[in-house]
Amino acid sequence: MTNLLTAAQMRAIEQAAIESGETTGLELMERAGAGVVEAILQEWPDMAKTPQKAVVLCGPGNNGGDGFVVARLLKQRGWAVEVFLYGEVETLPPDAKVNAERWLEVGAVNSVADGLKYLKWFYKDVKPLFVDAIFGTGLTRHLDATICNLFSATIAHRIDRYLVSIDLPSGVCSDSGKTISSSDNKIDGIFRSTEAFQADLTVTFNWRKQGHVLSYAADQCGKIRVMDIGLSSEKHTSWEQTGNWDGVVYDVAGFSNYFDDRLGKFEDHKFHHGHALILSGPSARTGAARLAARGALRIGAGVVSLGCPQEAVAECAAQLTAIMLAPIEDGAALAATLQDKRISALCLGPALGVDDRGRGLVEVALGGVEPHPTVLDADALTILAGEPELFAALHENCVLTPHAGEFKRLFPDIMAKLEAPATTGPAYSKVDATREAAARAGCVVLFKGADTVIASPDGRAAINSAHYERAAPWLATAGSGDVLAGFITGLMARGFAPMGAAETAAWLHVECALKFGPGLIAEDIPEQLPSVFRDLQL
Repeated sequence: MTNLLTAAQMRAIEQAAIESGETTGLELMERAGAGVVEAILQEWPDMAKTPQKAVVLCGPGNNGGDGFVVARLLKQRGWAVEVFLYGEVETLPPDAKVNAERWLEVGAVNSVADGLKYLKWFYKDVKPLFVDAIFGTGLTRHLDATICNLFSATIAHRIDRYLVSIDLPSGVCSDSGKTISSSDNKIDGIFRSTEAFQADLTVTFNWRKQGHVLSYAADQCGKIRVMDIGLSSEKHTSWEQTGNWDGVVYDVAGFSNYFDDRLGKFEDHKFHHGHALILSGPSARTGAARLAARGALRIGAGVVSLGCPQEAVAECAAQLTAIMLAPIEDGAALAATLQDKRISALCLGPALGVDDRGRGLVEVALGGVEPHPTVLDADALTILAGEPELFAALHENCVLTPHAGEFKRLFPDIMAKLEAPATTGPAYSKVDATREAAARAGCVVLFKGADTVIASPDGRAAINSAHYERAAPWLATAGSGDVLAGFITGLMARGFAPMGAAETAAWLHVECALKFGPGLIAEDIPEQLPSVFRDLQL
């Protein structure tokens, strides 16, 4: 897995590299600008064939310095380049000021406030390239109305231009992916028509940032290219030295390099790979649990049983073959079933029912001297939200899998912070919210979404992003979450720790959707696992 950095972590690595004497800020800025130009020409190769037109919007910090390097390098290629600066050259940071002065040797610096006057020049004859280098990873405030209106004019009819951002689209918080917005849509009477740049291509350096994969930032970033400018977290600093070890977030998207032999089956009998018990609701409400059970079986649990009321046994038997059936009417029956020491993991929630039976099952599942590894989803989460004593019984071997609505019921105060408009940065993020929820619950929390965040009580966190090349919108289908719960349960039955089970299951869930493609329904997801496993050479 790779790291997803916050703005503070990126600054710490850059500063450590500079202080080590191996590089300088100017050298890093030159590499960054060259990386942006390289990424642009890789994305649109025709631009390398003949000089083009470019507009570079520079900001008051080092991101603006990167923009000045881009402008100079494009000018050297014979391009017609216009530069607009938000601020004054004299007040730029030292390295950015040097690059502004280098640009002034070959071109002019215009004020961003005059940008709208130049739009006709921008659009004459050819599709222009716009480079947004106003704010990068360090944005802590909203954009003013002048920039917002310029962005609005630039983004309009985007088919007629190429839009590139350096690090992140200006206006987007690098830690949360949220747009930093004004509490008022007008400043000094001027209407703020848009509050963030919208790019076709975003070029960042060495690592993606959290904000690239959280909230709606992926819609703003377009495509992401990560360019190497010679930094290394291991070489230049350690997380312990920066004081940010607990803040490291892992990107599960690179997960294929992380698998171990436990996903394969090489020896021993079925119970060596665990026995998962999935609890179902009553007759006519068994489908969700059957989906979870199928997921647990396909992901490799040696045995999977479905526990349902006696009235639903015939219904389930008509649908299931390899999955065993266990009549479980209530909590007492579950307690008796759990006397079988071969049962190694439980799943409760998918269409379980929010009634006395459901509450009784959750109570038994969370009780006992040595409670089983347990996944709580759907109705079980609703039960927990209304029963503080059951919530208090959660233990370190539990995994909660809420979507946004369920998360809000379980953690209303945390969700209120997450849903609050971001008016300053770094803004409270989905990572912050999931970490706080995991600490409160005392167990792993998997907060579902295209930007699924998984956190454990000790502060570890991972993001499973279904964006960019891993976008899988087909997962927005009824029952896909039930399959995910089954995946996690099956892995825990096989001996995976809760955090590892949640990370692995989330990654495989997206891989299955990508393997199938459009038209996916929940029943299709487990059936893609054999093909995914073959690709992984398991």
